[in-house]
Formats: sequence, structure tokens, C-alpha cells
Amino acid sequence: MVLLKSPDGGWGWVIVLVSFFTQFFCYGSPLAVGVLYLEWLDTFGEGKGKTAWIGSLASGVGLLASPVCSACVSSFGARPVTIFSGFMVAGGLMMSSFAPNIYFLFFSYGIIVGLGCGLLYTATVTITCQYFDKRRGLALGLISTGSSVGLFIYAALQKELIELYGLDGCLLIVGALSLNILACGSLMRPLELSDSPLPEKSCLEKVPDQYLIYYEKENVEENTSILEKGCNEEKCVNNMSSHDCKQDSILNKNGLISIHAKETDTYKQKVVEQTYFCKQLAKKKWQLYLNYWEETLFLFKNKVFSSLFIAILLFDIGGFPPLLLMEDVARSSNISEEEYVMPLISILGIMTAVGKLVLGVLADFKWINTLYLYVITLIMTGVALVAIPFAKSYIMLAILSGILGFLTGNWSIFPYVTTKTVGIEKLAHAYGILMFFAGLGNSLGPPIVGWFYDWTQTYDIAFCFSGLCVLLGGLLLLVAALPCWDNCNNQSAKPPPNTYSYTVASSV
Repeated sequence: MVLLKSPDGGWGWVIVLVSFFTQFFCYGSPLAVGVLYLEWLDTFGEGKGKTAWIGSLASGVGLLASPVCSACVSSFGARPVTIFSGFMVAGGLMMSSFAPNIYFLFFSYGIIVGLGCGLLYTATVTITCQYFDKRRGLALGLISTGSSVGLFIYAALQKELIELYGLDGCLLIVGALSLNILACGSLMRPLELSDSPLPEKSCLEKVPDQYLIYYEKENVEENTSILEKGCNEEKCVNNMSSHDCKQDSILNKNGLISIHAKETDTYKQKVVEQTYFCKQLAKKKWQLYLNYWEETLFLFKNKVFSSLFIAILLFDIGGFPPLLLMEDVARSSNISEEEYVMPLISILGIMTAVGKLVLGVLADFKWINTLYLYVITLIMTGVALVAIPFAKSYIMLAILSGILGFLTGNWSIFPYVTTKTVGIEKLAHAYGILMFFAGLGNSLGPPIVGWFYDWTQTYDIAFCFSGLCVLLGGLLLLVAALPCWDNCNNQSAKPPPNTYSYTVASSV
């Protein structure tokens, strides 16, 4: 399928607007799950590590299923996937209000809501990349701020709803708000094909040439049977005068036998046809499967891409826990509620929105190397995480929350870096692989930090571990991005048509 050239405007701005609100409604509650996390701790009385699985699954499952999500968007389009996923998110949130135990929340909030968010994220990013080329960084930055604004608003909203209607009423109202995703999805008009639509083929023309072998044989057999039938009719006319009654009975008997034989032959022919078609279809599917893994292996031959998947895994293991646990960190540090100006999660959310927008705009400047910009955000995030154990006041935690939120805005430039690395044609495939490892990190990060707390009764060691993970990923990606690797990458493999390797050295 060849799409029209990206319009970089027009209806694309409508796509940006509805994608913004789609991420706002779907990610508002899962990202602000830190408010619900404290309520679940008090309600079910489970350990911090075990309870953290709810929020980590909600953010991780959708990313783990990114290859499946990418396949769904490629097969059905962004609009149907968005509408279907809106029902999933709303239904999962409403089901969570009736949760009798924490295990039910693993399924309703963690898996159903998480998978719906993953489908929506893939749909919004894919259709935005199709509509924008030169302004892709700005467009991705704008739509990704939807989740951050949702985090900022939902953190305060859920806290207020819990005080007014309780935890169950809060989840019901938030689930009802998520139904607005259906209206957003209806406006996601797909980009038209570049060529004029081809004339519709007949059913027989749609079948590949190898499937037509049987039909040719069938036509030959039909012609032969017609000739034989004609010869038999001539013989019957010549002998009719001498064998009237006897011949009539013989003809009737032979007619019944021929009809029965013809029905049997037709049934056998249909069986042969269906068997042959199924075999050819299985061969075709197997070839597509082999091509998928061949393309995957080719992607991993690119050292920058290979380092990206390690960096994103370590970044999510270490960088995601503050979003879920920062409120509990403040409570564990004996910070009174009177000192709170606003929830720490809200500070994280609004600064993440600012970071996504600023970094998205910076990514559009030709004199800024996007990959190096991403590496800088990873290294600074690692340093900020290591500093959390030394923050013992609300002001220090608020400052660190703002810094971490701004740096977490690097999500807006991650699709941009991926596109520049593998090309727009390979974006869905490569991005699905990278998001799988991101989901693995999201799923493991908060429980690991929670288990560290259950073991040591302090978050100090936990966040030192998180910071070192992010630092390691950033340094590894920096080494892979050095210009000395360019010649090695160019000699090792030639990119396929319509793709280009990401040039690490910045050019003016």
C-alpha cells in the first residue's frame, strides 16, 4: 500500500487534536494510578511490591503487546482499532469498581485497561506519523502531551472523586469519561492511496495463478463430459426404433447412475479444490512469517537500533517507578499533608507535558541531533533518580518530580528517533519491538522497587538501583551512537529500498 505524501497540515491537525484527547482519556487514570495505589494498599492490605503490579501491568501490558497492536493497526486501520479500544478501556475501569480482591484488579485494571491503552497509543502514533513528515516532531510532541495533561488533571480528579464517592464510584465515573474515546476515533480519517483506485477484480482474478490449475482441469473435464454426452445421445437416436421400451428403462437407470456419479465427482472436486487452496494459503502465511523474522534480524544488525531496545528496557525499569510510587515516597518520608501545595504526581504530569512539547519542538531543528538529545535525557534522568533518597522535604521532592517529569517527556522524540533509524516503512514493525521491551521494563520496574522497600523498609536502595539502570542504558546508547560506528554499519548491511540508516553525526 502506497500512501499519499504526508500533508503536514490540513486534516492532520484534526488528527493531532483527536489523538491528544484519545491519550488524555485513556492514559489519565493509568498514569495517575499512584493515587489509587495508596487506596488499594489500605483496602486490601497487601505488600507494596504485590500491589504495585496493578499499575505496572496497566502501563506494561499494552507495550508488551505492541507487536500485536501494530499488526492490528496495520490490518484494520487506526479508526476501528481506536473505537474498539475505547470500549476496552471504559469496560476495564468500570469492572475494577467491583473488584473483590487484588487479583481481580490484575485482570480488569492491569490487563484489559493496559491492552486497550497499548492499542490506542499505537493507533495515534501511527496515524500521526502518516500525516506529518517535516513537522512530525511537533505533532508527536503535541499528541503525547495528552497523556501528561491527563495525568495532571486525573491525579487531582481521582483524589477528589475518592473523597466524594469512594474508590468504587471514582472508577465508575472515570470509566464513563473514557467513552469519549469513541468520538475521537470516529474522526481519524485514514490517509488516501496515492494512485487512483484499481478496478475491482472478480473473485477468480483475486485467486493467485497457482490456484487456477484446478479450475483449468475442471473446465477440461466438463468439456469432455459434454462431448461424451453428445455422442451417447446420437447413439440413442439411431437405436430408438428397434429398442423402444427396453431402451427407455435402460436410459432411466443409466440416468440415475450418471446423476449419482456426477454428484460424487462434484463433491470430490470441491474437496480437492478446498484442500489445494488451504495448502497454498498455509504456504503463503508461512512465507510471511519467515519474512517477518528475516526483517527483524535485519533490524538488529543496526547497532543503534540494538542499543535502543536495551536502553528503553533499562529506562522503563528505573524511570517508571517514580510515577507510581512518588506519593508513597513522600508518605514514607513522614511529610505531612499540610506541606502539600499540589500532589507530586500532578507536578510530574504537567512537567512531562512541558518536556514532551519542548523536546518535540527541538527535534524538528536540523542542527540538533535527536539521538544525542535522547541520550542526554537518559543520563540526566539517572542522576535525578539517584538523588531521590537524599530528598527529605516536600520542596526537594517537588523539584525532583519536576525534573523527572520534564526528562520523561523524551517519549515524544522516541518515535522520531525510531523513524529516523529504520525509516517510515519499517516504523510499525520496529516500534512494536521496542515497545515490547518498554512494556517489559514498565511491568518489572515498580514491583522491583516495591520489593526492595518490603525487604529494607526504605526506598534508598531501590532508587539507587533505578538510577543506575537508566545511567547504564544511556551510556550504552551513547557508545553505540558514536560516529566511529558509521562505517561499520554501512559495510555490514545495506538497507532495503525506501529505508535509510540514521546518520549519527549532526549536520547543519
